Amino acid sequence: MPGPIYLDHAATTPLDPRVLEAMRPYLTEHYGNASSVHALGRRARFAVEESRERIAALLGAEPGEIVFTSGGTEANNTAIRGMTAGGRPGLVTTAAEHEAVLRPAEALAAAGHPVTILPPDSTGAVCAACVSAALTPGTGLVSVMHANNEIGTLNPVAEIAAVCRRHGVPVHCDAVQTAGLFRLRVDDLGVDLLSASAHKFYGPKGIGLLYVRGGVDLQPLVLGGAQERRRRGGTENVAAIVGMATALELAYAEADARVAHLAALQRRLHDGLRQALDVPFVLNTPLEDGKAAPHLLNIAFPPVDGRAIDGEMLLLNLDLAGVLVSAGSACTSGALEPSHVLLAIGRDPATAAAAVRFSAGKDTSEADVDAAVDHLQRIVRRMVR
Repeated sequence: MPGPIYLDHAATTPLDPRVLEAMRPYLTEHYGNASSVHALGRRARFAVEESRERIAALLGAEPGEIVFTSGGTEANNTAIRGMTAGGRPGLVTTAAEHEAVLRPAEALAAAGHPVTILPPDSTGAVCAACVSAALTPGTGLVSVMHANNEIGTLNPVAEIAAVCRRHGVPVHCDAVQTAGLFRLRVDDLGVDLLSASAHKFYGPKGIGLLYVRGGVDLQPLVLGGAQERRRRGGTENVAAIVGMATALELAYAEADARVAHLAALQRRLHDGLRQALDVPFVLNTPLEDGKAAPHLLNIAFPPVDGRAIDGEMLLLNLDLAGVLVSAGSACTSGALEPSHVLLAIGRDPATAAAAVRFSAGKDTSEADVDAAVDHLQRIVRRMVR
């Protein structure tokens, strides 16, 4: 019996067996605490620092600029809270950001910080000029994601960073969707802080990183120990750190082939949906001119004959058919709510609540895409008749 068709790689990716093999010794025989001075501790410390050097080399950073965290959410929170804790408490961000940026932004605003949340354009991007116009003498950080996690839109991060640099304002980039997809280098992006999470690029869950450019004064979020040069307290997850370094190296080595494969699948999925679906749908991912990451495609269904399509039921039916996708929406108290990203780009609530996010991976096949299109076509037809 064939297994499910997994098209939710933007949520998480399976652990690469090569990564597991690299991690295995640190889950069994090399179990020392990296802060201990004995032999097992020194072995663990060596593994942590070697992994830090490998990751830094890939990102074009210095080893001391890499801070290990528990994942993208902690990295984002650390950047936002740590950079607005000093003399410049203001934050500028966008309405299409991940909740791991928007929720800390809301908390800052509630605490009296000046917070500006910029509306994106109809594709989900924000322009450098818009960011520049929002800067004030009190702005301590601009936080802009590289690729949107729901619709895949790419922001002009390098242009935004250049504008902010001229004003002396640090820039944080949530690169959780693109670190390990593209060969990112912090000098190319021009950012001062960057977040990444290993489980998005076939590494383990529970480990991420925050790049902090040398000279940037970042207040720690997690206190308790002297780990990570006193920027993040807590015992290092040695096996996961080793796994993240290995996963990132594999991702960079295979980036060209992976991106080409994903882009071809994205085109095939889009063309297949256009041909197969006999009810109207809205394409939320800007596919033209390389404006979107290649692994994502988001569509939504407007009401048919005045009747809204039940987005939650649509996902459940796809799940029952063995097609595992996401809505790209928040689930609150068991009720599927319209995506804040889709609302921000102008979709009406009924359409935004009937969205499907497909996100392919390096092992997704053309047959997987074709089968997903076929299942979706039959399910939607059944739901609207």
